Amino acid sequence: MLNQILLYMMGITGGLFAIVVIIYFIIRSKTNTSDMKKIRQLREGTKQHKYSKDIIYQKLYNIYTSVPLFKRYVLKIRRKLEIIHMQDEYKTRMQTSKIITKALCIIIPVTIAVILFTKSDPLLLSILLLFELFLIETLMSGMVDKYDTKILKQQVDFFAEIRHAYHEFNMVEEAIYEVSQNDELEISIQGQKIYEILISEDPEMELEKYYDVAPNSFLKEFAGISYLTREFGDRTDKDGASLYLKNLNNITQEMQMEILKRDKLDYVFQSLSVIAILPVLFMAPLKSWAISNFSFTSQFYDGKLGLMVQIGLVVLTFICYFLTRKIKDTGSIKVEERDPNKVWQIKLYKKPIIKKAMDLIIPKKNTKEHRVLTKLMKDAASKQKIEALYINKVIICFVAMIVTIVLFMFSHKIARDYVYTEPTSDYNLMGSLSDKNREEAMKVTEAQNIVINEFKGKSNVTQEEIIKYLPKVDFYKDADEGTLATAAEKIMSKLAIINSEGFKWFELLIAFIFGYLGYCSPNWMLMFQKMLRALDMENEVMEYQTIILMLMKIERVNVEMILEWLERYSNIFREPISKCVNNYEAGGWEALEELKQDITFPQLIRIVESLQAAVERIPIREAFDELDNEREYYQAKREESNEKLIKRKGMIGKVVGFAPMVVLFVGYLIVPLVLIGFTSMSESFSSIGSVNIN
Repeated sequence: MLNQILLYMMGITGGLFAIVVIIYFIIRSKTNTSDMKKIRQLREGTKQHKYSKDIIYQKLYNIYTSVPLFKRYVLKIRRKLEIIHMQDEYKTRMQTSKIITKALCIIIPVTIAVILFTKSDPLLLSILLLFELFLIETLMSGMVDKYDTKILKQQVDFFAEIRHAYHEFNMVEEAIYEVSQNDELEISIQGQKIYEILISEDPEMELEKYYDVAPNSFLKEFAGISYLTREFGDRTDKDGASLYLKNLNNITQEMQMEILKRDKLDYVFQSLSVIAILPVLFMAPLKSWAISNFSFTSQFYDGKLGLMVQIGLVVLTFICYFLTRKIKDTGSIKVEERDPNKVWQIKLYKKPIIKKAMDLIIPKKNTKEHRVLTKLMKDAASKQKIEALYINKVIICFVAMIVTIVLFMFSHKIARDYVYTEPTSDYNLMGSLSDKNREEAMKVTEAQNIVINEFKGKSNVTQEEIIKYLPKVDFYKDADEGTLATAAEKIMSKLAIINSEGFKWFELLIAFIFGYLGYCSPNWMLMFQKMLRALDMENEVMEYQTIILMLMKIERVNVEMILEWLERYSNIFREPISKCVNNYEAGGWEALEELKQDITFPQLIRIVESLQAAVERIPIREAFDELDNEREYYQAKREESNEKLIKRKGMIGKVVGFAPMVVLFVGYLIVPLVLIGFTSMSESFSSIGSVNIN
């Protein structure tokens, strides 16, 4: 019977195979017709391979946009990359998908490692997984910044080719068009856009639109100089060189210095971000090593004090990691910020009840507090409204208070649970308990837990009452008086812990203190941003000098136009310069005098004084003649300024980046090991002494 079934199956299989072969030859004969051959020839070389990287990234992009968790990151990255790719949807999608995929390839192994190391500690595991949400966003931002630096390096070669093409055509738009034909380079898209602006019917209006979407200030300068040269014509300098090419060379030198600065900052900070985050990943392995080698440390690591140190270390790590990224910030791609009136804080503030409550704490206009806070927000280049700032302050305050109270309650629970679950042994300084000793110690703990449950919550319990009750427990039924006295003493100490582990009034006071610190934290962040901006002041003023050097020799350029250019490329001093531009028509010299009063940086004040001289008395070229004569000096000074900036940022970054590592080894390992070791040693020696006396 079995042989017949096998024969039937073989026959059916052979028949099916024959049918497949016949169908194959029929299809092959049809595909060999002349029409099919022509179609294959037309498709040859244009068909994308099914499994090419580009196709895979495009499919992954569709997957990422359909997953709510990834959609937020997709939109954030798109906003930055759209500036670079200038409406090229295919490249934008592919680059977005590539960045997210690379970030996931890093974050997934880290997540697996975190789960493996901290699976026994659910609280720490949940904190680390939450922390990874910030990590993945930082990784993606870093990749976008590297992509921006890549564009900047392409611009150096792009401008070099523009120089050669300009020598050939002697026309700005034709030189840009010729060099922008290389579609493989991202910078070519920008070149094509600038060419379209120059030949448009209203190039000035199109240029203003481009200023809002240009990837960096150097392309803005290039587009503006190209427009002015095409509009007013090129001139030769006193040494016979083309003014347009000289300005192009100035922009190139600025870009080269910026590239060097970014490369050096990347080198200085390349490991600091990793060092800042490592302590959180090493907490669980360090805890396991300490407990396995020094069992007495379990009372710290498994108790509420260990929990508090863990939470503090996680918070410190998060703060230091965030600050390290802020310090390293090179100011690369800047996306258009949301309208300050449309953020969720303002929508919340407009609720009638919340508005009445918030108006009680928001400083009134024309008060000293309001003026000081407004100035701080301007100095920190904060675009948010003061109402949004106070909404953040109040929310952070309440969250800090609630989290602190919850942590205190959770720590009390951990302390009580530790009393009930800690193996009760006489002493064990080195190593860990053997399985046999642990089993015996747990029997002692379980027996003592019966007594603790009987007497917990009762005040004025005496050791004699416990000694009388102990024989009722099976474990101590036949124990001698010495054993009962020792057990009663340990139970008394455990009862003291159980009865004292409740929420106390001073813990509420501590919660209020942390709430106040949370309330002040937005102001501290503004101060930190102000400090970082102060480091970049000299660098920005030197950029102003380069812009003036390019504009001062162009025909029909006046002081108002120079101020408009400075406003366009300003960051730190944008507010006072914008105010000066708005007031210029009412009186140029007076508007510049008011600008001098609004700023305190000496180098910028000298520029304003030169502009004042150019308003009424002397031409712009003569007012800034020293910039041209001392160009090499200012160039060397700019390089020295960048070196100082990198050193200052590197020094601050190292202090901030290494802080969590120092706290990990000192506060989480060495101090507990020493203090608890001495305490356990003294208790063990006392126990040994009492046994010898008996």
